[in-house]
Formats: sequence, structure tokens, C-alpha cells
Amino acid sequence: MEMAEVRRALAVLLLALVPGTTTQTVAEPAPLAWTGSWETAPSGTASALPGAAVRNVVHLSVGGTAVRIRLSNRFGTAPLRLGAVTVARRASGPNAVTGSLHTATFRGAASVTIPAGQDTVSDPVPLSVPAAADLLVTVYTPGDDGPATFHQTALQTSYVAPAGAGRAADVGGGAYTGTISRWYYVTGVDVLGDATGSIVAFGDSLTDGNGSTPDTNHRWPDRLAEQVRAARLGVLNAGISGNRLLHDGAGPNALARLDADALDRAGVRVLVVLEGINDIKGTPTAADVTAYADAYRTLVARAHARGIRVIGVTLTPYQGFSAYTDARETVRQQVNAFIRTGGAFDAVADADAALRDPTDPARILPAYDPGDHLHFNDTGMAKLADAVRRTLAVMARLAATEGEGATWIRGVSAGEGATRGEGVTAGEGVLVDW
Repeated sequence: MEMAEVRRALAVLLLALVPGTTTQTVAEPAPLAWTGSWETAPSGTASALPGAAVRNVVHLSVGGTAVRIRLSNRFGTAPLRLGAVTVARRASGPNAVTGSLHTATFRGAASVTIPAGQDTVSDPVPLSVPAAADLLVTVYTPGDDGPATFHQTALQTSYVAPAGAGRAADVGGGAYTGTISRWYYVTGVDVLGDATGSIVAFGDSLTDGNGSTPDTNHRWPDRLAEQVRAARLGVLNAGISGNRLLHDGAGPNALARLDADALDRAGVRVLVVLEGINDIKGTPTAADVTAYADAYRTLVARAHARGIRVIGVTLTPYQGFSAYTDARETVRQQVNAFIRTGGAFDAVADADAALRDPTDPARILPAYDPGDHLHFNDTGMAKLADAVRRTLAVMARLAATEGEGATWIRGVSAGEGATRGEGVTAGEGVLVDW
């Protein structure tokens, strides 16, 4: 991917996010291309459900005229046989919209075996889907092939037909008598359409959505998707609850999973990184700020090698949470100082400034706190999404204003205009260091 493509995508974003802006770039019709519209990152394994059909409910960000389904046996220990995979638009519950259900094929076959440790992508499925649509991705596993790769914290009700033979093709959901709050095997949906690219939100439980209301799509990446929809940008959620930057935790560490969960996804233009609080508060505690700086620089360098811009997000307060200590708070402040001023990122969204209590900066503002003093409620998720959106808007303005070869150093803005120079205006929680 060329950096010029990223700048063109950011120029399109500018038209949607900054009022009164026009650019010739956005007038050009975008060619049809594959773009990531929904993602979940595999977080571990659960017991297999032999003979069952799992009807996964997923919520798209952008639409298109065809879809591809991404499936994973990444953490499996044996080859995984999928006897049938179907995709349909969701009507309600486990029920499909009449006429929308299609069988996904794999090199023309209706079944597929995925080797242990690997992922696969279906053939294109001719299904027209609008932005913000719910899809049903149904996976039938005829046998017990060992541990099932899954995403644990879905915050979404999906459905299971215990006797699943032949049920993947059901339009009605009557056979789907069980419910689950995990996604089994499915890890992504790409769409073929005129989207200008995708944004990957890469992080831990704060990105995964903990604290938000289940079955509402109120995670901050979902709220960001609503805000950038007019710019035809997909938003992918690569958050894993319990994930870490420096050490393996829930799922592999950030550097180990970066390619599969972020850089290899279709149409990625921008990577948003909110990761590190689990290293600070976890066991063993990681107190060496240099290690964080090195990890962030490595993430950015690997993204830049693919032509992907990177937004760093400051780590948010958590005083009142059981793992809080003053010593760990000092580490958080030092890590945030690096994120803001270390020059590693193309831009910085200051979530710490946006979400902290101004009268007690080591705590989340009570209006954003679901009660555990670490995660965000629906209001806090919307606030974080807005901080990221404002940073994207500034990046887009700079790209459109300065052209292909421009370099901005410490250009900072929280409002409608971007300014060149050394000054910093945090405003609504946005700090751009580009």
C-alpha cells in the first residue's frame, strides 16, 4: 500500500469530519475494492461443539455488493473441518432475511478443513449488504476437532443449534435454541464496495468494549464507525480483553498478533493503538518505560512499512480499581508522556485528558465509569470515539492541505483548523503530534 493512498483516504475523511472543506480528491469515484467491515481478534479456545451449528451475529461498519468470511483455527491443535458455512442478513434474533442466505464456498467447495494454527478466507459471496447491517455467519462443525478458536468477550448474543446438521441453511431460527456470548471461529467480514479503506482499533478490554451495554454495539470502535460512515471508512475492532503490549496474556502479546489482527486485514489505512494498561497493572508488573517505548516504536515501524498511519492513544486512569497503586500510576504517567511527546506516532488521541476527572486526574470521570473504575460505560465509549475522530480529522486536514510530500512536526489542533508549530492544544482530548 502506498502512502499516497493513505493520504487520499484521509482527504476523503476530511470532507466528512471537517465542515466547510472541499477537495477534488473526494469527487473522484472510488474503484470497487475489498475492505474490512467487521473484525474480532481470536483470544483463545473453548470446548468444541461437535455436531452443532453456531449462528454468529456480527455488525458491519461499511457495506458492499459482496462479502468474504474470515475463519480461524489459529489456536486449534488439530485440523478443523467445517461442514458448512453460510452468511445472511439478520432479520431478528437467529432469523435471516428471506432471500439473503448464501452458502460460503472455499475454492468452490461447500466444506473446508483448516489446518491447526491457520486461518482461511472464503470465496466471494454475492450478497449486497448496507452499512451498519447485522449479519448471521453460521458455522457447522460435524465432529470434535479439539479446542475451538473463539473470541471470548463478544458482548453480543449469538445462537446455537445443538443438532446442527443441515441447519446452517435454515432461514428461520427455530432450531437455534441455545444462546452464547462468544464468537466461534469467525474472525472477520470483508466487503467489496466503494469504501476508501479501514481503520483498525488495536488494544485490550477498553477497545473490546468491557463496560458498554451488551447487544447495542456501543464499544468505542462501533461509535467511531458511526462517525466516519460518511467517509466510507470501515472500522475493525482488534481488541482482546486482558491483552498486553509486552507480555502474553489473554491472546498473544501485541507485537506477536499485530500482522494477523491488524496489518494483514483488507484495506487498512490507519491503526489506532490503545494498549499497555494491562502491563502496568498486571503480574508481573512492567515498570520499565523504555520497554513500552521500544514496543510502540516497533509497532509503528511495522505499520509504516505497509504504508499505514498510526495513532497512539494515551492510557486512561484507573484509580479505585483493585490493582491500582501509586507506583503503577507513576509508570502510567511516564508512558503517557512518551506517547504524547516521544515522536513515535503519526498522531496522538489524548484519551487520558478526555476521560479523566479534572478534580482527581488519577480517576475516570464518574459520568464515564461503569463502576469498576477501569473500563468505560456507553457515554465514556462515545467520548473516546470522539477523541479519536477529532484526531483523524486533524490528520485529514493536514494531508489535504499539505499535499503528497508534506511533513508536519508538532502540528496541533483540537478544533476545526490545524496549526503548525510547537504549541499544544489538548482541547477535547486531542493532541496531534505529526
